[in-house]
Amino acid sequence: MRHTGPAGRLGTTPPVPRRPASLFPALPALLTLCVALFTLITWQVAANGPLRSLDERVELRIAGRGPQALADRLADLGSMQVALPVLAVAVGYALRHRRGTDALYAGLTMAAVPALVVPLKALIDRQGPLTEAVGFYPSGHTATAMVAYCGAALLVSVRLMPVAVLLTGATGIGLLLRGYHWPLDVLASCCLGGALLLISSMGRRRSSSRTPTGCSGPS
Repeated sequence: MRHTGPAGRLGTTPPVPRRPASLFPALPALLTLCVALFTLITWQVAANGPLRSLDERVELRIAGRGPQALADRLADLGSMQVALPVLAVAVGYALRHRRGTDALYAGLTMAAVPALVVPLKALIDRQGPLTEAVGFYPSGHTATAMVAYCGAALLVSVRLMPVAVLLTGATGIGLLLRGYHWPLDVLASCCLGGALLLISSMGRRRSSSRTPTGCSGPS
């Protein structure tokens, strides 16, 4: 309520307390779900469980189907040469809008992909669908696509998130049709990428809640 001054005029508006940052209780629940699914899939693949058997039967039926040239291009959407420049542009956009913290979290999230995927590939040592080579679990291309495209959407505009999800899905479809990965490789990487993005989002929100101005740019 505004009180009148000595001459009957409206006095100074009292300071409005900054709105507390939203807690978004769904984020921890989603993170728990992603981690649980990733753990379950990893266990099934490593222990040669029934999900792995089903996984291999499905992939051997779909590998090589469809237009292979298109499938190859879709799979390439998850390559570092394609995905990283998209994220770099989004990081530059965030920096121009003085959102350095958001840009930093996006970069760290992307750096976490090879830091986690490479050791997991060596540890699980899964053979590929159409090759005797090993080191195919989880899919690095899928994780790269998800973190790069969804991370870019979070930096620029959440309205772009459906496009980011579509690009990630297209990457996975291309990998499966070309026989580059098993379905569980792709699904596990989606869970891993989702967990990394959720951790990043939670960290960004905690950082913004500590910002004195209480203002944040588009995300």
